[in-house]
Amino acid sequence: MDNFKSGFVAILGRTNVGKSTLLNSLIGEKVAAIANKPQTTRTQIKGIVNRENSQIIFLDTPGIHKPKTKLSNIMIETAFNSAKDVDLILFMIEATSVNIGKGDSIILDKIKEANKKTILVINKIDLVKKEDLLNLIEIYSKAYNFEAVVPISAINKEKTEELLKEIENSLDYGPKYYDDDVYTDQTIRDIAEEMIREKALKLLDDEVPHGIYVEVDRVKKGKTMQNEPIFNIDATIYCQKDSHKLIIIGKKGNKIKQIGSLAREDIEKTLGEKVNLKTWVKVSKDWQNEDAIVKKFKINN
Repeated sequence: MDNFKSGFVAILGRTNVGKSTLLNSLIGEKVAAIANKPQTTRTQIKGIVNRENSQIIFLDTPGIHKPKTKLSNIMIETAFNSAKDVDLILFMIEATSVNIGKGDSIILDKIKEANKKTILVINKIDLVKKEDLLNLIEIYSKAYNFEAVVPISAINKEKTEELLKEIENSLDYGPKYYDDDVYTDQTIRDIAEEMIREKALKLLDDEVPHGIYVEVDRVKKGKTMQNEPIFNIDATIYCQKDSHKLIIIGKKGNKIKQIGSLAREDIEKTLGEKVNLKTWVKVSKDWQNEDAIVKKFKINN
């Protein structure tokens, strides 16, 4: 296609800046877990936007934060590695910032090191006054030569179409990498783990989510009593303390049932099939430093 553009776009930003919300908003499907808690995204998640004259492949990345465990180090490494081989970077910051903070400064240095075309995306514009936004744009524009600066509200989908147009403008002409009906390269296992973890993050107390890890043990397609297709999914939620296990299970098992029920609904919407989801809770006190688990989060670009 002579006039067709395509490319890989990494979304970089600090923890909880709204990267996953933006990804889901742009592709119109729930691919990345969304929760108002740090460290929601632990690996790259690929989302694909197919437009009339372009195909944009997005890589969501873990939020940049101060590492405290082997897992944290892998997450930071994954985020920065994503900048090396992409065609374009979206550097996402919060509109409520008054200057370039330490975390954003580190990311900006990595972008300069990678020497990649970058669009500055200023999220949460619904929370600030126009003059404060203009001041922030001026500060960042002096720090780096961005391809464009696009203020948005990811949660309200405000200015997201404008962002897609700016991304198209910044990409080169290229092939279509995926079929039109593909919106992610995530497996059923990946999607189920994301959905379960998102519900746990939203429903549990603040001290619990940072120490949970979801692993799908089995995915098997079968038939219901009415001969309808159904996915049978078994998953385990790992936590670090016995007290956390009790919280996750809840009184008479109510909390784990709620997590499972809400996750199942989202998985069914995403897959377009019925799902029978069974979840268990186990304690693994130091899983964030166990090589066998941590290596699953490592991605080599």
